[in-house]
Amino acid sequence: MELGEKYALSSWKYAHYFTLVGTSGKNAVVRCHLCGGSKTFSTAKNSTSNLLKHLKGTHSTTQLVEKEVRRLATARESRVSLPAKQPKLDFSREPRVTLEELNQLVAGYIVEEMLPLSTVDSSSFRRIIDKIPSNNNVHLPHRKSFTSYLENEYKKMKAALKLALDDVQFVSTTADIWTANNRSYMGVTIHWFNQDTLERHKAALACKRVRGRHTFDVIAAELEQIHSSFGVLNKVVATVTDNASNFVKAFKTFPPPESDEDEKEEEEEQEDVLFTDIAEALTSVSDEGHITLPPHYRCASHTMNLISTSDVEKYLTSSPTTKSVYRVTIAKCTALWTKASRSTVAAEKVEEVSQRKLLVPSSTRWNSFYDAVSRVAEIPMNELNNLCNKLGIKCFNEKEYQFMHEYCIAMKPLTAALDILQGDECPYGALLPTLEILMMKSLSLKDLLTMTADLPDVIVKAIQTRFSIVLDNKDALLAAISCPKFKLRWVKDGARKQQLKNLLVAECQILSSSAGASDKTDNVPNKVVTPVTGMEFFEFESEPEDCYSADQEVMNYLSSGGFELDTLSNFPAVKKVFLKYNTPTPSSAPVERLFSLGGLVLTPRRNRLSDSRFEKLLLMRYNHCFTSPDHLKKSEQ
Repeated sequence: MELGEKYALSSWKYAHYFTLVGTSGKNAVVRCHLCGGSKTFSTAKNSTSNLLKHLKGTHSTTQLVEKEVRRLATARESRVSLPAKQPKLDFSREPRVTLEELNQLVAGYIVEEMLPLSTVDSSSFRRIIDKIPSNNNVHLPHRKSFTSYLENEYKKMKAALKLALDDVQFVSTTADIWTANNRSYMGVTIHWFNQDTLERHKAALACKRVRGRHTFDVIAAELEQIHSSFGVLNKVVATVTDNASNFVKAFKTFPPPESDEDEKEEEEEQEDVLFTDIAEALTSVSDEGHITLPPHYRCASHTMNLISTSDVEKYLTSSPTTKSVYRVTIAKCTALWTKASRSTVAAEKVEEVSQRKLLVPSSTRWNSFYDAVSRVAEIPMNELNNLCNKLGIKCFNEKEYQFMHEYCIAMKPLTAALDILQGDECPYGALLPTLEILMMKSLSLKDLLTMTADLPDVIVKAIQTRFSIVLDNKDALLAAISCPKFKLRWVKDGARKQQLKNLLVAECQILSSSAGASDKTDNVPNKVVTPVTGMEFFEFESEPEDCYSADQEVMNYLSSGGFELDTLSNFPAVKKVFLKYNTPTPSSAPVERLFSLGGLVLTPRRNRLSDSRFEKLLLMRYNHCFTSPDHLKKSEQ
């Protein structure tokens, strides 16, 4: 007898374990499939509680499976087979991929993931691509044709970058030389602001192979050639490099050209007629090919790293109170780092004790020494010494453990400042406020230190020495004042605030007058004749409006609130100052990141990769050629 719709058993999730035998008044008689035999049970027509107790009591060891009521009812009604759980997808109506779209997707995958070009010839990869529905059964080209496609995409990217730079008034670059696999490359990145939205952009210009010695003249020639190839030779406000002597000498030997005002002053001084030796003029080399480089900014992050390593280490090893404890502590830390990095057993023991891995200092990574010491100091002393006993290393005593903590306390502001300055979005105006706050915070830590109480003074003195040129530099001051984040908030002295305010007013006047010079047809002040009766006799020169407008604009800007760059849209003259002096980055970290990507592209297994192809693949990866932002999107016009 089948289950009727009027019984509660018919819609019960475990009804398939029972068969309805008959009825007896208000009860239903059923037989259990799990029990077997002819034994029957009685249950109410409108309840299944007795049957559930039977299943849970007698068949408690059996895993009960719920039936799908809807599917069962549908099957009984329609007497057809049950449909599949997951309907099949019909791609016939979906938009199919064209060959251009397929090439772009695959190229984006290979370039972004830095895979070898031979990936397109891989049979397993091509089987995956063949599963993608495409128009007219298009197929992915093989390596040779795909390489030509990448070459064309690189040309489009370069043309789009040049087009984007044509509309920019101020740009800055970072440069450095990188050596890998017995090859040397000069990397150059460029940075600029969108003049309307003030959004910061960056791109890589080159990663060219440099052969021979890295002398100052070779560096200067390569750098000028890269700038001129993108048409930014006269737009670069500064180039940021590290403190390497060859770069410093290159910028000193080939300084930027003098301004027009300086040339006019020299012409006025040279009133006498000068005679030239004809023989000397004929044998001398023409000066038309003379190299000129933009202003040079030294990398602030590299300079601060020198303070944290060279200057601090020099003090700790020369002071009698810290010399011995510093050397012993660092020797024990070095032993820990060596054991943990070279032995898997030691690394497992470190993880058991500290639940974290130890960091190993690296000469190519800033702050790495501080991070490594800080990771050791985070381990409680008793657990640290237990770890040392397991690894066969001398234990730390109270004095050495205290020294590690004091070292981390004293160095923490310096490392935090270094991290701020090496950010991609950090403008040049952040340099001076960061240095001022760093010196203030370092001096405030003296009361917390006992063994290294003089270390904050050493750090402050090193900052004042190594950044002596920058602390009173006009460009750095204007960059800081014109940045809405800082303005004059970082200056404590009232007289200095007024001096910097006057500096900003003067610069606003210069930029405003230079911008409006093209609109003026006559530089002679106009005479204003007042046509009022009785005043015809008086004539007055028009009052200069630039001075008052610039002064008022600066006052309104400094008194305005907000930290966002959008506020500069209300102050056009200050905005021009910001664009000119905040375009450079205080650090050369962007070009270092370019080299980090280069190490992932130029692997030992790809040692046959040509220099030209390596540069193109790296630049497309750094500039995100196939996932590019708006300023680098390829135009279809």
